[in-house]
Amino acid sequence: MVQLLRSAELRALETGHAAAVPPLMERAGRAAAKLARQLLRDSRAPVLVCAGPGNNGGDAMVMARSLQQQGIAVVVAGRGTTVPAGNYGLVVDGLFGIGLTRPVAGAYAELIARINAFRGPVLALDIPSGLNGDTGQVLGVAVRATHTLSFIGGKPGLYTLDGPDHCGQVSVDNLQLALDELPGALLSAADFRDCLRPRRRNSHKGSYGSLAVIGGAAGMTGAALLAGRAGLKLGAGRVFVGLLEALAVDPLQPELMLRPAGNALAEATTVVIGPGLGESLAALEILRRAVAADLPLLLDADALNLLAAHPVLAAHVARRSAPTVITPHPAEAARLLATTTAAVQADRVATALSLAQRFNAHVALKGCGTVIAHPDGRWRVNAGGNPGLASAGSGDVLCGIAGALLAQGWPAAAALCAAVHLHAAAAEALAAAGDGPIGIAAGELITVARTLLNRLIAANA
Repeated sequence: MVQLLRSAELRALETGHAAAVPPLMERAGRAAAKLARQLLRDSRAPVLVCAGPGNNGGDAMVMARSLQQQGIAVVVAGRGTTVPAGNYGLVVDGLFGIGLTRPVAGAYAELIARINAFRGPVLALDIPSGLNGDTGQVLGVAVRATHTLSFIGGKPGLYTLDGPDHCGQVSVDNLQLALDELPGALLSAADFRDCLRPRRRNSHKGSYGSLAVIGGAAGMTGAALLAGRAGLKLGAGRVFVGLLEALAVDPLQPELMLRPAGNALAEATTVVIGPGLGESLAALEILRRAVAADLPLLLDADALNLLAAHPVLAAHVARRSAPTVITPHPAEAARLLATTTAAVQADRVATALSLAQRFNAHVALKGCGTVIAHPDGRWRVNAGGNPGLASAGSGDVLCGIAGALLAQGWPAAAALCAAVHLHAAAAEALAAAGDGPIGIAAGELITVARTLLNRLIAANA
């Protein structure tokens, strides 16, 4: 498990190990030198080390000294230094670490521009300079690294918002520190491995739950059908699609049982509500009934918009005793918290944790580096996926996958983690086969996610 540290946690660890022998800066510099040698391969060209004024620059200077001791030519540059022209085998970014709080400007911005113009490997120490380690926001301008070596633990900003576009390949060196378990980590199969169990042969469709997907107002039936198809193919025993707009059958998936919304709710052991729901009075009424039901409940899309517009109903969600899952995109999260999308994106981890507390729910804040937060304060960042997920219906498929796992009796935390993992991994598999990331249709994710789930269960058996 790759643990993720926010800046306050990291500062506390550094303070607690201030007297470490050898010092943490020495360990960081040596670890960076080791990775630098690997990136240089057989190159005999010098290494350009860009060192700033703080601890990050200190790490860089230790690294430079270590490389020089091994006979590797090193050129050191800092603020106000004219970077010598030359053919470098590697450029090292040691300008700013997690302590940066204001936009990069002036001479340092010019130096970062020179780094970004370099066409060879660029190694960022701890975090690319100019990137906020907690949030992934670019502070004015930021280094675009090909590799980032994060010290002690990972930083959430490497994996969410703008981080993935700047950090390249991330590796973590714990500097020989044994960390206690922290609330944050990268999402991995360990978060749901206990649920990856083969099915008993002596079972039937009733063994795997009845999922109701409620939504599909006029002009938006496709959203509910996508979620229903995902629910069916990811293992729910029966799937009822409760449509606000009447439809006789899904010609592509006739196994789905199409019902009026209220009838579907009455058949359910688990409910997903929101895909294509709309915000009509009928939608509000069925949402009230779904919230009142003592069943696992996943709220998405227009169900979240209705909650934002009806605070009393939102308060009822927070008081539910059955598991609740919500899967907002940033704009929906902003409405739920009565803030702006920019404010949500300014600290995605804090936003997800706030939603989890406010609604007593398991939350997936969608976007680049989806953030999962649980009511007990644990949180995960998903490093997987690709831009192919930025397509209409992708979120509907995600909530259908999660609904299927909930219907099969998975705990809400594990179901949501697995759904996010499978959803992202399916996009990666399509891209690896040459079928993405451009042009991935949401429906294509479903059968790939099914294959991946079955492979995980077989490998875990």
